Amino acid sequence: MGALRLFQIQTKPTGEGGRMALADHFRELRARLMRSLLVLIVVTIVAFFFYDQLLDLFVHPYNQAVDMLGGKRKVDSSIVLSGIAAGLMLQLKLCATAGVVVSSPYWLYQIWAFVLPGLHPKEKKWTRVFVAIAGPLFLLGVAVGYYVLPAGLKFLISLNTPADFTNLNNFNDFYTFVIRTLLVFGISFEIPLFVVLLNLVGVVTGAQLARYRSWIIVGVFVFAAVATPSTDPFSMTLLAVPMTVLFLVSEVIARVLDRRKSRRRAEEEAGLDDDTASAL
Repeated sequence: MGALRLFQIQTKPTGEGGRMALADHFRELRARLMRSLLVLIVVTIVAFFFYDQLLDLFVHPYNQAVDMLGGKRKVDSSIVLSGIAAGLMLQLKLCATAGVVVSSPYWLYQIWAFVLPGLHPKEKKWTRVFVAIAGPLFLLGVAVGYYVLPAGLKFLISLNTPADFTNLNNFNDFYTFVIRTLLVFGISFEIPLFVVLLNLVGVVTGAQLARYRSWIIVGVFVFAAVATPSTDPFSMTLLAVPMTVLFLVSEVIARVLDRRKSRRRAEEEAGLDDDTASAL
């Protein structure tokens, strides 16, 4: 029974004025963290049964890059494991990564459910919109990053493989490179969404975005050049172009929202004028 309490979530307000006590908030947070950890462990264990498929998926961009270079000249490049326990660490890393990704809808929901009760009704509406859009945008960015990986790896391997040399790449370095590339692409695709959120809270307007559009587009390409781990122009372009398109879409959305705000403000002012005239 004591162990089950760690997973029990307090949903009823128990404090004065219908509010939860601080200790109850901490208990709820602990319960949600424990549930998320349990689901993560279960999914990670299940991932061990699909280890071969995960390994093929992970190294496919590398093998594809080597095959792409094989047409020009023979390339001797391989991923290697270093250390007696490297095979075990390889399995743990891949399966844990799969566990985090696959269980992300659950643990993201637990975070959202913990924060949601403290928000106002209007804020709850916008958080639902954010959750509905942020996930697909991030996955789209990761998919683009995975598609770009072979070209980036091809560029880097071609630089590191002179004639009669063997290019050996430690798996840990390769793992870090792939995860960093996918995260860069995934997070970059979220930037336009944050632009819209900044517009909603009144930090930026659609007119301001239009005024600095050319500079923002230049900044997007500079960011893509710096953020892309492979540093090749193809990967940079495939990151910068979708980001530019998404930024232009966010500018249009910001302009539409600004018009709605102006219309609502005018209606409120007209209503105040009518009330003042009636009072007089």
